[in-house]
Amino acid sequence: MTATPPNTTGRRLNVLVYSGNGSTLESVRHCLYTLRRLLAPHYAVIPVTSDMLVKEPWTATCALLVIPGGADLGYCASLNGAGNRRIEQFVKRGGAYLGFCAGGYYGCGRCEFEVGNKNLEVIGDRELRFFPGTCRGCAFAGFVYHSEAGTRAAELKVSKDALNVGTVPTVFRSYYNGGGVFVDAPQYSDKGVEVLASYSEDLDVDPGEGAAAVVYCKVGDGAAILTGPHPEFAAVNLDKKAGDPEYTKIVDALTADDKARTDFLKACLVKLGLQVTQDTTTVPSLSSMHLSAADPDATSRIFSTLQEIITRDGQEEYIKDENDTFRIEKSGVWNMDKLNDSLPDDSEDRVPDRPTDDGIIDYNAVVKHLVVHDDLPSSKITPYFNHHAFYSNLKSYQNQSREGASEFGSNLLYGEVVTSTNTLLEKNPQLVRRLPHGFTATATTQVTGRGRGSNVWVAPAGALMFSTVIRHPIEKIQSSSVVFIQYLAAMAVVRGIKTYDKGYESIPVKMKWPNDIYALDPDQPEKKHYSKICGILVNSHFSSKEYVAVVGIGLNATNPLPTTSLNALAARFLPNKPAPLTLEKLLARILTTFEELYIRFLRTGFDPTFEEMYYDDWLHMYQVVTLEEEGGMRARIKGITRDYGLLLAEELGWDDRPTGRVVQLQSDSNSFDFFRGLLKRKT
Repeated sequence: MTATPPNTTGRRLNVLVYSGNGSTLESVRHCLYTLRRLLAPHYAVIPVTSDMLVKEPWTATCALLVIPGGADLGYCASLNGAGNRRIEQFVKRGGAYLGFCAGGYYGCGRCEFEVGNKNLEVIGDRELRFFPGTCRGCAFAGFVYHSEAGTRAAELKVSKDALNVGTVPTVFRSYYNGGGVFVDAPQYSDKGVEVLASYSEDLDVDPGEGAAAVVYCKVGDGAAILTGPHPEFAAVNLDKKAGDPEYTKIVDALTADDKARTDFLKACLVKLGLQVTQDTTTVPSLSSMHLSAADPDATSRIFSTLQEIITRDGQEEYIKDENDTFRIEKSGVWNMDKLNDSLPDDSEDRVPDRPTDDGIIDYNAVVKHLVVHDDLPSSKITPYFNHHAFYSNLKSYQNQSREGASEFGSNLLYGEVVTSTNTLLEKNPQLVRRLPHGFTATATTQVTGRGRGSNVWVAPAGALMFSTVIRHPIEKIQSSSVVFIQYLAAMAVVRGIKTYDKGYESIPVKMKWPNDIYALDPDQPEKKHYSKICGILVNSHFSSKEYVAVVGIGLNATNPLPTTSLNALAARFLPNKPAPLTLEKLLARILTTFEELYIRFLRTGFDPTFEEMYYDDWLHMYQVVTLEEEGGMRARIKGITRDYGLLLAEELGWDDRPTGRVVQLQSDSNSFDFFRGLLKRKT
């Protein structure tokens, strides 16, 4: 669905890494690891499947599409036709494409791979044709699928004139395993092709003129960079034990050139128009998580409830759930050094606590440390979150509540660095089923934050991130459908912001159906551009006569990137210069507002008064849209249904007069984008 005003700023914040048919797990993991380090916090680096590229409205928010290493015949099988047409249009209209190894072959006019080798030979034309010529490989002999047998530290000579940005190496060594050479690349300069790097060693195939290892291709208003080697492979993620002694030497050579490799890749990303983090982002270690409560006795009650799923190994206690293992620690029993240690060393094999390096981490395998507090954690233990300030503000807001809010946030789990608050709760069913209604997990930093579908929510410092458990009674399913919880959460964020403090009622934040929050761009308010400032994710499952829902919320509070922040909005739109907001007070305000809305919802359902409250802060009323699934039908948004929250769109005929036909539209469960696409259900 394509929409008319309100406008969005059009800033593209997603970097999509293809992880579908043909890709290898290792190549995808290397791409995610390296690109997240180089592009955070400016972009969300997200794995996507072929179905998403073919069917989902990804092009409007995508800054870069990455096709990793693997086997490009798999890419052809899944993307030829409709998928490639979308990719080509995306690039021509200003997007960027980055193809590593197989992704490089795939982006050429023709692939010639291991010609004459009956077991490996792949020959054929390709649809994208970003590089109009042929990619021929293997550039070096010895390639074996799913093996390091053909690996080498390929020496590349950089064309510094073509990469005249930042610190660019003259020569560096890059991981190579099966990639090609771009035949006669200099001859295509009149078609927008530039050679960014060349192989400096003799090749085992005919490269034609030059020996192009990395090429830049101008494509309409966009561009593509295609590589034969793997500059995205960091030596820290290569296992020396995976090959023979010669392979160990290769890893050592790549380690020595790692900075030059990183600088080269940064320059390539800048040439594609991306904003690069100059100080490469480090991978943070997970911290301890701290369980506390407004009522000191409440943590003891929670701990008692968890006893039936706690296992013991000597003096140590664990909860081993479906996704994570938690080691239980008691405040005051363990020394301060151990409490503050992000990932304590443990020589016993049963607890894989600390990664051995700064490479790819399997966070599911890392044991999470859960510290149970009888009193509130001190600021020395949690310097980035003031528990006393949070509970004080929570109590103040609860005392003002007309609905008697008393539960949301009263039991809190906080970690300075966690995987994802939503994952910690929703993916561990034994744990979440035993947590009280309103239990909330929050963090300062998330390393694997989740969004709708496969999306990763960008979580730089200063963002407010939390997840809350709602235990929805089964007897309320008919009168108060669980589908509306996402709407209540969106209302809670907007109303929580506007009642945070005096003057905040004028903050221009609105809800995008069904549950995102957008803010007026403080730099260009006259253009009525809106940027996403908050995402909401709700997951629920049925358990013992109730629905257990985990509501995850990520809100740009004090952080200026990747879009804008509440602090920036307050500075621009509030009449008097406000004091910077605090995350502790903002969290308390949103939680009490959320609980008030939920209590009322249980009593009245989504009644007409609730509906009007929702529309008060809604972006879309009377918006004219084009329904692509209805053959380009023009329609006007009329609201939502009060039974299942479906969007109502009334067909417009000649001179935009209503025809009387109404279409009901529902969001897709993966990556719905109101401004680009909808699934629909007719009335």
